[in-house]
Amino acid sequence: MLKGFKDFLMRGNVVDLAVAVVIGAAFTSIVTAFTNGLIKPLINAVGGSDAAQGLGFRVLSANESTFMDFGGVINAAINFVIVAAVVYFAIVLPVKHLQERRKRGQEAGPSEPTDVELLTEIRDLLRAQQNGRN
Repeated sequence: MLKGFKDFLMRGNVVDLAVAVVIGAAFTSIVTAFTNGLIKPLINAVGGSDAAQGLGFRVLSANESTFMDFGGVINAAINFVIVAAVVYFAIVLPVKHLQERRKRGQEAGPSEPTDVELLTEIRDLLRAQQNGRN
């Protein structure tokens, strides 16, 4: 049962799908909380005379909605780099090493059923189908 699950995981784009789910869902919220709580206040301390607005400036001084927030852009870039680094080192790199080991023959790849196993399975299915009709 575990061998079949391992074969399923190593086939096709399952690893790519797992990477997308990790980036898109769970880990992004953790990194966002980290950068909003710890990194962004440091960036905001560097910028401007009004620390509440952070690093940036207003295009029109009378209109608060025209504030260009460079701190937010830097924060988003830091989010991306942290998430990408963790996903690469925790998922992509180990899978790449496993695939290289399989190519060298150090570890068996997904097993293919033999002709005899396929014929036996077909026979058993036909037999079960005939028993269901009788």
